Parts: sequence; structure tokens; C-alpha cells
Amino acid sequence: MSDLPSSYRTGDAELDAQIAALVDHVAPHEQELVFEMVVSALRLAAEDVDRGELKLVNSAVKELRYSFEVFAPYDGINKCTIFGSARIKPGDPAYESAKEFAERIAGRDWMVITGAGPGIMEAGHEGAGAAKSFGVNIVLPFESGANPVIAGDPKLINFRYFFTRKVMFMKESQAFVLLPGGFGTMDESFELLTLIQTGKSPLAPVVLLDPPGSTYWNHWQRFVEAELRDEGLISSDDLCLVKVVDTVDAAVEEVCRFYRTYDSMRLVGNTLVLRVKRVIGDGELAALNDAFDDIIEEGLIERIETTQAEMRDGDKVELHRVGFQFGRHKWSRLRRLIDALNDHPDSIVEYDKRVTE
Repeated sequence: MSDLPSSYRTGDAELDAQIAALVDHVAPHEQELVFEMVVSALRLAAEDVDRGELKLVNSAVKELRYSFEVFAPYDGINKCTIFGSARIKPGDPAYESAKEFAERIAGRDWMVITGAGPGIMEAGHEGAGAAKSFGVNIVLPFESGANPVIAGDPKLINFRYFFTRKVMFMKESQAFVLLPGGFGTMDESFELLTLIQTGKSPLAPVVLLDPPGSTYWNHWQRFVEAELRDEGLISSDDLCLVKVVDTVDAAVEEVCRFYRTYDSMRLVGNTLVLRVKRVIGDGELAALNDAFDDIIEEGLIERIETTQAEMRDGDKVELHRVGFQFGRHKWSRLRRLIDALNDHPDSIVEYDKRVTE
């Protein structure tokens, strides 16, 4: 590990050499990043940082490390997070809708993530079953702990901090379904949409499910349209990042529709690579280039081969690809492009064939 980056060191050449030797001994991969993490820890120790700040950093790193370990065996399996109130009781239409949705999406080979508490969270675990559930629990003094479905399961993670918990919700989920809830659900809905709108979290379906008899999300949508869109605080295209539905059928369809053709994306250099499940034909490419020229910085949307970076990482190498120069803004327009791919007649035919098989 002789070629260390010169821009980030402890300031003590002998100590840097000792860190390098340690990292070389215990971390055969990504040594530069591990070196920098150790340097950060030691720089914190040497600076005027109080115990509370050290405890925050220490706990956050430990929570994230353990969470990565728990989720790692399930990499490659789609996961849907279900948000909603802890106060909703079994038998309530919202509870039953969450339970039915979780059961239905688990039947499509998805796993379910919830906050592990009672109410909507327990309904999600009950519907999916413990084997297909993750619990991402926040430790609070006024709640009794995880619900009985996930309690004691190795896929239950207890967090001290909301921010580390939110990182795992966003990192591990390929879809989000929200039912009625209080301040926490409102926080999760707006933060999730902010992260997607700004490109800080990958594009994913966000579904707001009103149970029978409820107008909760319908009122939310009217507020957003009147006070945010109509006042110019968001664009009209931003509304495509979220969908309000009033049946479990529609929620399941919206989640699965997003992945008819589209699979995932990765930025490689200046090229945004979209991994897709079928060949995108010449006519479809021409239509996409015409409809979405406003988000192409230069060149065209084209079929491309698997990039060297993806080959090196074994990253979805079996899939087809299209790529283009994307300016990393107008994420809602990129969502429109993905919708166009998924709603193309060829996509629907291929999807129906996969479901039937």
C-alpha cells in the first residue's frame, strides 16, 4: 500500500505508515477507503471533539456496519419498504390493506421492510411473513420494542439514530408504499421524495395507498398540487415521482410496473447507464431521443455494451443496456423516460410472459 492518496492523511508520516501497514494486513480490498476511515477516526481523537460527538460517530458507524452485514445475504432480492402509523389497530382498513399488500408483493418474490413496530409495520410483517421480512427498528423509551412477528428474528436491526435507520430504508429498498400515519409518515414521504427529486436516492416507485374509506393521501395530493405545484415550488413533472392509489391491486401493479423493462442504473464517468430486461429497438430509441432531448447533454440515447467498471464489479452484467450523457438534474424527467420504457408495448408483452412463466 505504498501509493496512498496525499490529500487525506493524519499529518504524521510515521502514523500514516502504521495505518497503511495495518490496512494492508486486514483489508485486501478497497484499501484506500479503509485507510481514510481509519485516518478520520484518529483525526477525531486528536481534535477537540467531545465525548458526545465521538459517541455519535461511533454508534453510527457500528449501526451501519451491522446493517450491511444483515442485508448482505439478500442482495439481489427486491425489497419494498412499507411506512405508516404505529397506532393503527388490526381490523382497521389501513392495517388490513398493508397486510394484504405485503402478502401480495411477497408472492411476487419481493421482501418487505418495515420499522418493526406495531400498527402498519406489524401488518406488513404479518402479511409477508417473517421469512420475507426485515425489521428496521428505532429504540424509543415510550415503545415496547419490535412486533411479535419479527421479534427475535436475525433480520431485525435496532437503531439508536433515526438518520442511520433512514439510510438503510433508502439504500435497501427498490420500492416504497406508504399508508396513513402521523409526523413520522409525513417526514418519510417528503424526505423520500426530496432524495429522489435531487438524485440523492435512486429512482424507485413511491406509492401512497389510501385504504377503503380514507381520503388521507387524496388530501395530501391536493395540498401538494395547490400549494407546491401551482405556486411554482415544484415542477409539474415532479408529481410523476409519486402515485396515489386506493386499492391494493393498484399498489402492487405500480410497484411491479416500474420494473417491467427497467432494472437499475449506474453512472459510469459521464454516462448514465440504464440496465434493462429487453433489447431496446431502433424505433423506440429514436422516439426516446426525440421525447427526452432536454435531458441529454450531448450525443444520443444508444444501446451500449457492459462497461468495464460494471464488468470489474460483476454488476448486472447479464442485462441489456442503454446509455447517454445525463446532466444529473431533471430526475423527474428521467423518471418519465423510465416510464416510457416500461409502458412500451414490447415491455408489456415481455413482462406478461415472465409473469406467466
